[in-house]
Amino acid sequence: MANNNSAKKRIQIAERNRIQNRSYKSSLRTLMKRCFTACGEYTDKPSDEARENVRQTMNDAFSKIDKAVKKGVLHRNNGANQKSRLSSAVKKVVESISK
Repeated sequence: MANNNSAKKRIQIAERNRIQNRSYKSSLRTLMKRCFTACGEYTDKPSDEARENVRQTMNDAFSKIDKAVKKGVLHRNNGANQKSRLSSAVKKVVESISK
């Protein structure tokens, strides 16, 4: 247990940041799942509307990942890895439909 005021305050701040980071990561995972779901829907029923949905969800997820890295919620390599996962999934789906 903390013995002085500064240590007590650091504990409070760390807990606040942990809760905020958890919320941020949760919304990030939701956006990524939304993108993967959109890719699956585009694979099942290719259309211009579905393709636009894939592009929009990927852009939203990329934006959230970049902001998470900027805020320090994610390490930059982790952010780059997540973006790579998303872009390769989207590329795979779009190329398979284009052929």
